[in-house]
Amino acid sequence: MNLQFLRHSDAEIAKFVEQEVVRQEDGLEMIASENIASPEVLEALGTPLTDKYSEGYPGRRYYSGNIFIDRIELLAIERAKKLFAYDGHNAAHANVQSHSGSDANLAAYLALMNPGDTFLGMRLTAGGHLTHGHKVSATGRIFRAVQYGVRRSDERIDYDEVRYLAHTHKPKVIICGATAYPRIIDFASFAAIAREVQAVLVADLSHIAGLVVAGVHPHAFPYADVITTTTHKTLRGPRGAMILCKAQYAQAIDKSVMPGLQGGPLDHVIAAKAVAFGQAMQPAFRDYARQIVQNAQALARVFASAGLRLVTGGTDNHLVLVDVTPLGISGKIAEQALEQVGIFVNKNTVPFDTRKPMDPSGIRVGTPALTSRGMKEDALERVAEFIVRVLKHLHDAAVLESVSSEVRALAKRYPARPWFHL
Repeated sequence: MNLQFLRHSDAEIAKFVEQEVVRQEDGLEMIASENIASPEVLEALGTPLTDKYSEGYPGRRYYSGNIFIDRIELLAIERAKKLFAYDGHNAAHANVQSHSGSDANLAAYLALMNPGDTFLGMRLTAGGHLTHGHKVSATGRIFRAVQYGVRRSDERIDYDEVRYLAHTHKPKVIICGATAYPRIIDFASFAAIAREVQAVLVADLSHIAGLVVAGVHPHAFPYADVITTTTHKTLRGPRGAMILCKAQYAQAIDKSVMPGLQGGPLDHVIAAKAVAFGQAMQPAFRDYARQIVQNAQALARVFASAGLRLVTGGTDNHLVLVDVTPLGISGKIAEQALEQVGIFVNKNTVPFDTRKPMDPSGIRVGTPALTSRGMKEDALERVAEFIVRVLKHLHDAAVLESVSSEVRALAKRYPARPWFHL
């Protein structure tokens, strides 16, 4: 894989692509929502499938010439259903056309509710996503969103609050799942609450889908009625999303995705999704997912021993959420300092945060991408030490220079894409 045609025809764009590849290779990508796609996934993304229009669904297209596109999408659907099988039973239905997790969540809501209806979602500062009903999201503007959070005592989901809000507001939909929550999600408890108020339970697995299908996080089926998820992050596929659901919701979901929200699907991305689903069904992927969690827990141990405050005190999944305000800094300052040495994390709110989202109290640190590079606990312990040194010596140029050098040396030992040639 190289850039021979791009270099020749558009040197300016080629230069920026090259610089970004070098940044990824020389640095340590620890943003929890990012990963490294396989060469097979990238090959599928770069095919002439991108030139085809295929509005509709297999066997029911608005344009001709889709015989092979139909076969690809049907294969992606069957692989998705098999990948998310539970207790020997494949998922009943899968729609693989959604372009993003936000699109998938909105499509699910529109399939299950009418504008103005009430749904219950996780508060952004507690770890939820914008599309779980935040007021700046379309989901918080189209529907009436009620928000649940976590307990102050241990910063874990407050299921008593979820039950109280559900019985008080009688939502049509309850969505569980998170974007910055480092603990196991109790789908059974959410399902019990949903049944009590006759709500539909949607599980947003965008961050943990790879862990769920590998068996290192409890499965959302059979508890959830609908599952939404991105196909990158821990699932390690292309940027995109999909929706899985029980049979009674299939028709409504499909109509909501297309023609409700989208026209033509991205066929090259659907092919890449199919490739990623096939890879995620291999035994090696289970080992990979287990290593993601072990690496995150290695980070947490070093952070805790260094006196950093971890939200919930640790992690069960692919990320660690660190409150950096006890160090006298903000999440934004921490993010910028780490970027200077080649470590890429993201600033993030923490539960009950009093700071603004663009300059919050914490940082979110993830392990999927470094695990894809082959790093294990010993390497992640070194990375954690780098992070601690930077956060505790922000204004010591010698320390920052030393860490930057060590970051580059470690990154060189674990190439991100040894098969990519510039």
